[in-house]
Amino acid sequence: MIAMNGSLNLRALVSASNARQLAGPLLIILILAMMVLPLPAFVLDLMFTFNIAVSVMVMLVAMYTKKPLDFSVFPTVLLVTTLLRLSLNVASTRIVLLNGHTGPDAAGKVIEAFGHFLVGGNTAVGIVVFVILTVINFVVVTKGAGRIAEVGARFTLDAMPGKQMAIDADLNAGLIDEKEAKRRRSETSQEADFYGAMDGASKFVRGDAVAAILILIINMIGGLFVGVLQHQMEVGQAAHVYTLLTIGDGLVAQLPALIISVAAGLVVSRVGDEGDMGSQVISQVFANPQVLLLTAAILGIMGLIPGMPNFVFLLLASGLGYLAWRGGRRPSELAAEVEAPADVAVAPQVESQDASWADVTPVDVLGLEVGYRLIPMVDKGQDGELLKRIRGLRKKFARDIGFLAAPVHIRDNLELKPNAYRIVLKGVEIGTGAAFPGQFMAINPGRVSGPLSGRETTDPAFGLPAVWIDATQREQAHALGYTVVDASTVVATHLNHLILSHASELLGRLETQALLDHIAKDTPKLVEDLVPKLLPLSSVQRVLQNLLDEGVNIRDMRTIVEVLAESAPRIQDPLELTTRVRQALGRAIVQGLFPGSGEVQVMALDPALERILMQAMGGGGPEGGAIEPGLADTLLRETATAAQRMEDTGLPPVLLVPAQLRWLLSRFLRRAVPTLKVVANSEVPETRLIRVAAMISAAP
Repeated sequence: MIAMNGSLNLRALVSASNARQLAGPLLIILILAMMVLPLPAFVLDLMFTFNIAVSVMVMLVAMYTKKPLDFSVFPTVLLVTTLLRLSLNVASTRIVLLNGHTGPDAAGKVIEAFGHFLVGGNTAVGIVVFVILTVINFVVVTKGAGRIAEVGARFTLDAMPGKQMAIDADLNAGLIDEKEAKRRRSETSQEADFYGAMDGASKFVRGDAVAAILILIINMIGGLFVGVLQHQMEVGQAAHVYTLLTIGDGLVAQLPALIISVAAGLVVSRVGDEGDMGSQVISQVFANPQVLLLTAAILGIMGLIPGMPNFVFLLLASGLGYLAWRGGRRPSELAAEVEAPADVAVAPQVESQDASWADVTPVDVLGLEVGYRLIPMVDKGQDGELLKRIRGLRKKFARDIGFLAAPVHIRDNLELKPNAYRIVLKGVEIGTGAAFPGQFMAINPGRVSGPLSGRETTDPAFGLPAVWIDATQREQAHALGYTVVDASTVVATHLNHLILSHASELLGRLETQALLDHIAKDTPKLVEDLVPKLLPLSSVQRVLQNLLDEGVNIRDMRTIVEVLAESAPRIQDPLELTTRVRQALGRAIVQGLFPGSGEVQVMALDPALERILMQAMGGGGPEGGAIEPGLADTLLRETATAAQRMEDTGLPPVLLVPAQLRWLLSRFLRRAVPTLKVVANSEVPETRLIRVAAMISAAP
């Protein structure tokens, strides 16, 4: 019985799915059939009523959507409804010309009602009303909606490169994952397609309005000929009967067309996605008591003028005044609720307690302090966007670097400026900046096509020139080539950059032990043989910090632990152990600098300079040796120049040196050229081809 019920449910789901798939083709076939096959009057009434119902449904859906892409099928709906109206016009024309001489209900009750009830049976009034509806639809609504869609499509296409760069920036900063980035890219592409489709679909409605006028004229002339020549009616009687039927036919088709056009205008003119249109109108138009009060006063003054419709003006003025009074009460009540707790007296402490260890608060490893205007960005109760981004940063850091950093402790600091923030590491400031909630930072990547008006600043993470702009300038900035990010993204990107650059300082004793414990879950014997039998925990920590100092991630902990376990019986020096580990990780190091399997383009030392440096080292370990001051200045200058040339050509600045010199030169050149990577010859895999792109010499 259970199996039978399951098979029945499955068949029902399959049949329901097939029915939905067939609904579209069947509707198109039905619409085309109505243009060819004669329809009874009752079926025609049913289809006209269905057309009106569909147009009302489309308009209500357009009003309740929060953003245009929520109704992305609208261009297709616009085409289908236009075809439906045209097919109904053809079907009704056929039945009017065939049976119009039999009476006013020859084409059905719906056409009769529109021809008699709405225009009172007056053909002149009917023609005027029809022309007015057509002009409103064609000249005002459809033309405006088409223009909005055209401009929206143009700006959306122009802004696509900037939006794609912003998505890539969020992805690289760890603010979003690959799935979210793919969704955003798809949404950006769909938005451009939607506005382009709407621009083309508006031409359907425009053509429909022209066709309605032509059909009206053709039906009136054709009905006059059919009534007089075929049914021997008098000219005046035939003109009255067929014109009234034609007007009813035109009105019953033109009213849904106007509703659909209004729906198109509502969809393309939406700005923002905070709520549906009704809630936006109420919150933005009727929420300001001062506006309502001034409007009520103006209407009241106009209502007191003799000769004006006093009752109507005073009635509306009273209603608006009441709404203003109701809206003005709420802020005062809220203020009273907020101020009420201030009246509660706080009992003073009679005697103070002695100091205790509870008064000693530890220094946070990583902290973020914000001014009071940035509190909503980090307030969990207000769904602060920055909190979510910081969680994403920690996850991406752990995934890319190889260990879980300490959590970021966030607190407000009244000593900071209202829009300022600062990032501290173990109580020491490592970065500061300012953010403006509600505004966007337009970052100049170096190839923008024009300036922007706003508050000029500098990107705190990478030092690029930028401008703080309002939300209304966002599309303009995208079109000019700026990378536009919101305030929370600015702070999160700055924090991410500093975390990556101070990764070695975030790896403390606790983090090292937690990392080894995590590795021990899969390889317990390997970790047990290393710590503390062969190496103390502090030496392992020092090796990992040396790797992080030079931008080498420690995700491959299994290889690191194996190399340490193999080398520790003979070597205890952390620097020598780091060299051995780097050689084992050479393939990953080179792959990170030069993805793929192509040639490795590097800078190299002139042989004479290399011999001088080897002599300065005295053949000792990597921590020994000193460089003569004049030679040091020349080396710094030549290396910085060569590194800049490499970066200008799009290559990473990498210096290839003998293993004995690698640590000394890396430590010496790091502060002068932060982006420089120093790699030993022994770290490059044998399968990679090396090409020297620049040579550093000792010549002054």
